[in-house]
Amino acid sequence: MSVRLLDVPFQPGAEIDQFTKIITGQGAVVNFLGTVRDKATGETVEGVTGLHLEHHPVLTQAGIEAALAKAKAKWSLLGALIIHRIGDIGVDEPIVLVCTASAHRRAAFQATDFLMDYLKTEAVFWKKEYRTTGSAWIEPRAADYHDANRWDLENT
Repeated sequence: MSVRLLDVPFQPGAEIDQFTKIITGQGAVVNFLGTVRDKATGETVEGVTGLHLEHHPVLTQAGIEAALAKAKAKWSLLGALIIHRIGDIGVDEPIVLVCTASAHRRAAFQATDFLMDYLKTEAVFWKKEYRTTGSAWIEPRAADYHDANRWDLENT
């Protein structure tokens, strides 16, 4: 299980290839790759030129590792990898990669979905969107919180 916060670009294909080579016994590997869009979701804002992500090194890392531990326990993951960019990120650049491996596909899909919901709503990141018209700090959308509320791992 690995969590990496990077201030430089990464190569998703190489990361996925390396991940699948070191995991054994898996029947399923699920990958999610998120990239920076040139439009703000749910708004009419166009002309997004990039993002800037700030984080708290200790709290961000610890929180993501705790979410990963919950996912591993709930879905019996054989392996997982989370790479998240920090700093300045351009349009179309990868911002996040989540890979999970399990004996069966459903567990890998659900664990990946849970981890992305955590990253979108609870991970300690501050996100500023750069636009052709200026910049703005952005928060998770109501839909992101709605999605995250599906997971009640303490009571399942």
